[in-house]
Amino acid sequence: MQTVSRTVAIVGRPNVGKSRLFNRLARRRISIVHDQPGVTRDVVSAEVEEGGYTLLDTGGLGLQDATTPTKLIKASEAQVEFAVRASDLIVFVVDSREGITALDERVTTLLRRSKKPVILTANKADHGAEKVASLEEFYRLGFGEPVFISAEHGNGEAELRTAILDKLGPVPEATEGAPERLTICFVGRPNVGKSSLSNRLLKSDRLIVSDVPGTTRDSVEIVFDYKSRDKRLWPFKLIDTAGIRAATKLSTSVEYFSRLRSLDAIRKSDVVFMVLDAMDGVTQQDKAIAGEIVEAARPIVVVVNKWDLVFAALRRGELTKYKNERDFREKFEKALHERLFFTPGAPVMFVSALTGNDIERMLKAARALNERLDRKIPTARLNQTIVELADRMPAPSIGGQRFRVYYATQVGNRPFRFKLFCNREEKLTEQYRRYLEAGLVKEFDLDGCPIHFDLVGKKKRDAAQRIAARQARRDTGPEKPGDAFDDIPPGLMDD
Repeated sequence: MQTVSRTVAIVGRPNVGKSRLFNRLARRRISIVHDQPGVTRDVVSAEVEEGGYTLLDTGGLGLQDATTPTKLIKASEAQVEFAVRASDLIVFVVDSREGITALDERVTTLLRRSKKPVILTANKADHGAEKVASLEEFYRLGFGEPVFISAEHGNGEAELRTAILDKLGPVPEATEGAPERLTICFVGRPNVGKSSLSNRLLKSDRLIVSDVPGTTRDSVEIVFDYKSRDKRLWPFKLIDTAGIRAATKLSTSVEYFSRLRSLDAIRKSDVVFMVLDAMDGVTQQDKAIAGEIVEAARPIVVVVNKWDLVFAALRRGELTKYKNERDFREKFEKALHERLFFTPGAPVMFVSALTGNDIERMLKAARALNERLDRKIPTARLNQTIVELADRMPAPSIGGQRFRVYYATQVGNRPFRFKLFCNREEKLTEQYRRYLEAGLVKEFDLDGCPIHFDLVGKKKRDAAQRIAARQARRDTGPEKPGDAFDDIPPGLMDD
């Protein structure tokens, strides 16, 4: 069945409440809402299921802000024009209390040229019709009767939803046999090339790219199909995120919410691309970001971007410590694994957003990693491997006792969850946990897959319980394993 295009763009001058309206229509807090003009820069999208359409939030046209570089203002306005061209319907937002300004007139000129249907929406109608500007001002724009709404309080929301559906027509039937999309996201420090990589995948300038750190603020979700060299279409949903700064270096509320959006994107993704700068190596902040991905139990592919700069520096003779590109790559990867030791087996891709070098291999690695997440590990091999790992390197002795696993079984995927029946949960050190995880990753080819251990230790009994247990043995025979271990094979609990 053919997919019907239904895209609605919200446009207007800065600070009229576009992002707040976007979040209300999407029924989710997606765009960052702030009184500071110019917070939204890239086009942010969301699927409105009850209306069967894609909703786009855009930056404000005509921003005049001394704190925002001119090139970012121009790039943001170019994104607005892109959204207008890509849309079937425009929701033109104005301020109901301020009336029509010169900037509103400028937006009106753009929308008339587009020849797209427009719904004029007068926002901030919070205090009744007596507080709004003259209706004649709104009618003068030529877009018909305005819909008065309060995006903050929800007044007029139902009327606007009805007006949108009336313009778009009936909701199309769901597409049969639609491909399941792999959700990926790029995360990393500011200015490592996340948006450039996204644009390379999309084969367009869909996202604003600038050397100004912090250009991207919202997390932008985009559906696309990548055509591989063998002419196959790989379905993806891409999330481009704002650069993650250290929590101690967040200077504004906008940066704080940008960080939260990026961390939320990690949790929503099937596979996370962690982007590093080839010329910077692995920084302390990179290490912290990798920790966030591990904490969220998401599979990870490490993407070393700007590899074209490495080639250029080698040609100029600037990297004298390295024999050639291969030597640089090997030493970079060794240092990377030493610093990101808690991401065992994570695939490492050396790419260039500028030249497109190894971009397809990067996507192929994500697809392979996603397939690995559904594997079932045979219980017998799992237990044999844990025994071999313990024989190879016994757990450290703590209080005269070592951590010991009696039995293990897989209980889940995405992340891999293994239930370990053990002697004492508290005896498992973080270092030994990482040793066991790395051993399982290597043995079962789980490169990049997150692993979680559910520990079930022997229950401690007080003196009364021990007396009761001895009495029970005299009455009924040998004691059975503790309650926590009733579901494991007999004999595996023997010390």
